[in-house]
Amino acid sequence: MSIDLEALYIDLHQHPELSFQETRTAGIAAGHLRDLGLEVEEGVGITGVVGLLRNGDGPTIWARADMDALPVEEQTGLAYASTATGVDPAGHTVPVMHACGHDMHVTAMIGAVERLVADRAEWSGTLVVIIQPAEEYGAGARAMLDAGILDRYPKPDIVLGQHVTPFAAGIIGVRSGTQMAASDGLTVTLHGRGGHGSRPHTTVDPVVMAAATVMRLQTIASRETDPQDVAVVTVGSIHAGLKNNIIPAEATLELSLRYPNDEARATVLASVERIVRAEALASGAEREPEIRTDHTLPPTINDEDAVARVTTAFQRVLGEAAVIDPGMITGSEDVSWFARDAGAPLVFWFWGGVDPATFAAAVAGGSVAHDIPTNHSPLFAPEIHPTIEVGVTAMATAVREFLG
Repeated sequence: MSIDLEALYIDLHQHPELSFQETRTAGIAAGHLRDLGLEVEEGVGITGVVGLLRNGDGPTIWARADMDALPVEEQTGLAYASTATGVDPAGHTVPVMHACGHDMHVTAMIGAVERLVADRAEWSGTLVVIIQPAEEYGAGARAMLDAGILDRYPKPDIVLGQHVTPFAAGIIGVRSGTQMAASDGLTVTLHGRGGHGSRPHTTVDPVVMAAATVMRLQTIASRETDPQDVAVVTVGSIHAGLKNNIIPAEATLELSLRYPNDEARATVLASVERIVRAEALASGAEREPEIRTDHTLPPTINDEDAVARVTTAFQRVLGEAAVIDPGMITGSEDVSWFARDAGAPLVFWFWGGVDPATFAAAVAGGSVAHDIPTNHSPLFAPEIHPTIEVGVTAMATAVREFLG
């Protein structure tokens, strides 16, 4: 009896779990992989799952799907919308949603493995399935690698992965070279001198310092970066103070930085440090600001020869018009750590999850950015069909391209 992938997807969507807390999701994925005949290890890198299928001589493929959700309150209005909550690393109770589509990633992977098991007489080699935690922290791949999976499992000849995105359903986006940007996550702590809100002259106000810093940081992309190049500097979080009549002693900024290569990274990081320290000095801060790197992700670089093979396979199965070059995506991923540590080529692609008629209307009206919710939006919700089927087909097709 085949797996009901729609029911699996809805169940995962209704029960999202934050990074490194994906125990229920991991258990469900592990159960399906065992039922399909794979050797399964759980608790890898805290909550990760590895499934192993040996099927004779041939190459070894690592196929990866991530499974964590985000602290976002769902606003899709769907009958199966998440109402879940979780506890974030700071101990706060937060709403939780699969706002990046990782529920679809797991569903498509389980469906692809089911198809590969059914067709195992037609291919030969070894399949290692990675169900990865904590992609949203940029930490899950590294946690699994640090847990020794390269020592315990056959090393990959190629690493494969995919991500649902706001393209029209049925469309695959893949390119050789840099597919996704590198990124750093920074936490900046600005130190002031607290005091009574009625006596600001006796303080060094870190809220004003933070506001000036945020505004000046925007000039890195708009005034310091060649318009033909790519740099993203986003301040996604500001925290300061607890009451309106108290000037706090410090303010904290959380930054997300994106760039296409190491040279651009070095330039942007240097600019961030210069601006943060200069604004603190201009504000009269008595302590130097602190800049902490929370995560670093390399660019996601696809292998040219492997992409050519996968592209041809996708076009053969889905049609030539279904495969596009999406350009470099300024989002970032930790999937490439698997390929980098193993010294193996990587192919990572995107597949669409938007109703094709809705997407076409938005294109015609020039309103894609406004009308089509993107990943991390509280409105993001892939169309169940044909998104599942295309994701299953894409992953199974890519694996078969290298296993024959």
